[in-house]
Amino acid sequence: MLVLVAPGQGAQTPGFLTPWLDLPGVEDRLRDWSAAIDLDLVHYGTNADADEIRDTAVAQPLLVAAALITARQLFPTAEDVSRLVDAAAGHSVGELTVAALTGVLSETSTMELVRRRGLAMAEAASASETGMAALLGGDMEVVLQRLKELGLTPANVNGAGQIVAAGTAEQLAALAEDKPEGTLKVVALKVAGAFHTQHMAPAVGVLELATAELKPADPHTRYVSNKDGRVVTSGTDVLARLVGQVANPVRWDLCMETFKELGVTALVEVAPGGTLTGLAKRALPGVKTLALKTPSDLDAARELITEHSSGASGNPAT
Repeated sequence: MLVLVAPGQGAQTPGFLTPWLDLPGVEDRLRDWSAAIDLDLVHYGTNADADEIRDTAVAQPLLVAAALITARQLFPTAEDVSRLVDAAAGHSVGELTVAALTGVLSETSTMELVRRRGLAMAEAASASETGMAALLGGDMEVVLQRLKELGLTPANVNGAGQIVAAGTAEQLAALAEDKPEGTLKVVALKVAGAFHTQHMAPAVGVLELATAELKPADPHTRYVSNKDGRVVTSGTDVLARLVGQVANPVRWDLCMETFKELGVTALVEVAPGGTLTGLAKRALPGVKTLALKTPSDLDAARELITEHSSGASGNPAT
């Protein structure tokens, strides 16, 4: 049982796309998408510094482009995804990657939508000083109660002892000053706003308009939604969830519970991989994991896919 996952914002690092541009066709595809969304993905993936790619309007399309490029090295066609991948899920903006890989949206429509998403969320974030911080360790109920006391939102419930809080700068400062009992540490995240909270509500309306004329297809592979960990079989439902999730928490813990129920034996994370495989190593013991970071990881990924793909059960109806 093979699961394919796509990371969310914060996974990007300066120059992470550089080695991928050596592969045939990669730069041409990136330049085509760059022209379609009026954003130089090649520059931001190779030469831009950390501050430039921290910008939400840049980071989101850059991450989805990178994930699609690297996934296609392993699964060149939709038929390959359907045949070899048993389930797929994305963390936050990574859900748009998965919408493309499972056939809900075309790659071009996905890139156009993620560009609109990034711009809308950046604008919403500029309204006030907000941010996010990861809490590591501690009892979940104790952590959630402390966040409630401070007016913070548990924006990402990631499992494996990690919850990401989001809110105003003042609220996050109070959290860092007096963290929940049992929490090992509080780490400020390099993001530009309180994503997946009510602070992003203005972006929901923008995305509703942006998706109004799209005609989504039903996913050809199990699509595990980070809203609640459910397998979603309707393309229309997937699209509605993509719109609503910008202002609602990510429940990656429930996605991993679904992976368990499906019988996952291996998990591959597309580039820039690492974050979700780290969570899986702690929450899914015994599951083989592989994070795509550079093209040197492709051969090992292909071996893992060959060994663990069920070959036919990716169809959401099975």
